[in-house]
Amino acid sequence: MDWVRVRPSSFSRSWKGPWGLKKITEAVIVAIFLIATFSFFMAIGRRRRKFTLGQSGSCQFPAVYNFGDSNSDTGSVSATFGRAHLPNGQTFFGKPSGRYSDGRLVIDFIAEKLGLSYLSAYLDSIETNFRHGANFAASGSTIQSADAKMLKGRFNPICLKVQLMQFEQFKERTAELYNQAKNSHIKRDLPRPEDFSKALYTLDTGQNDLHAGITSMAEEQVKTHIPYIIDELASAVKKLNKQGARAFWIHNTGPIGCLPYFVINYPPKPGNADQNGCVESYNDLAQEFNKQLKDKVSQLRTQLHDAFISYVDVYSAKYDLISEAKKHGFSDPLGYCCGHHGDYHVGCGDKVIVNGSDVYGGSCSNPLEYISWDSIHYTEAANNWVANHILDGSVSDPRIPITEACCKSTVQSQS
Repeated sequence: MDWVRVRPSSFSRSWKGPWGLKKITEAVIVAIFLIATFSFFMAIGRRRRKFTLGQSGSCQFPAVYNFGDSNSDTGSVSATFGRAHLPNGQTFFGKPSGRYSDGRLVIDFIAEKLGLSYLSAYLDSIETNFRHGANFAASGSTIQSADAKMLKGRFNPICLKVQLMQFEQFKERTAELYNQAKNSHIKRDLPRPEDFSKALYTLDTGQNDLHAGITSMAEEQVKTHIPYIIDELASAVKKLNKQGARAFWIHNTGPIGCLPYFVINYPPKPGNADQNGCVESYNDLAQEFNKQLKDKVSQLRTQLHDAFISYVDVYSAKYDLISEAKKHGFSDPLGYCCGHHGDYHVGCGDKVIVNGSDVYGGSCSNPLEYISWDSIHYTEAANNWVANHILDGSVSDPRIPITEACCKSTVQSQS
């Protein structure tokens, strides 16, 4: 490009005479006004971007800390009480992965969505990396502390309260190790101490509390216990907040009455089956639990002013999938892929002797066709479908995608 040369003499002539000076002065005033106006609106725009979600790409969670049961356990129980054998893990990992599914869980899809590595289980000491978070969820665990009856029913003593104790120790000890480390090799697998307050804290628990109640007491009794269970969960959120947690992603519980385990072993009485064949009264308990949980989350928001809490309606997503299973490429929504229930029981991946013969709890030929993996847990295909329908924020309160929750939590902590 050729630049136009301006002769000094012609430039200086514009200043000569009263009219030339007046025009230049007016031009300068106008320019100053335009610059000030532009700067003002730019400042407003920056402020609006700061407080409006979805308009900033700089927000990202550096880590995820998860608490819950088998719906999100990535290896705690497998490392502690015995490995989850094949065919668990076969679809995605090609080997046992500590998950009670043929592949990934919703928590794995959360990690993927946030651009983070899969969460290592806190209780697993093999090939663990905690730089981007840790998973304290344990299969069979409950929100409430497990009593003797629950332990006899094979529920896990690593309840939510114990998981919080593990987290507190984890945070304290990793901070010590990180600050004392003399080289980057040691630090690379540890969380940065400053990331704890910037991380996302996910909770997916409550199903086993209902399970324990349904199988041991009348449904009305289960209902009376729900407020105490919800209070325990709220207490956990408050404790995490005191530890520096600012962003929470809390799942409600799914339609427990649609799990094949309950439909087969505790079949609905006449008039107690919904249009999908699920046990309606069990789903009513789940919905009562969810109603009280949502109300409690609303209370927590008024108490924890520096926290952002998202209530995620997983129940709706799962029930929609079950109701329209064939439309979404799944077969019998109340069927399952691995193991055997009914006249005899063989757990997924287990071997038992039936009528003098060894029977193996193997997998179906195509897990992609099933919602349920082993009558209680979901297949990878179903988990993927559910994740796609909750992570966009469409069933959350507030309706904010998980990728933008960090922006909101930053605003909350600054307000």
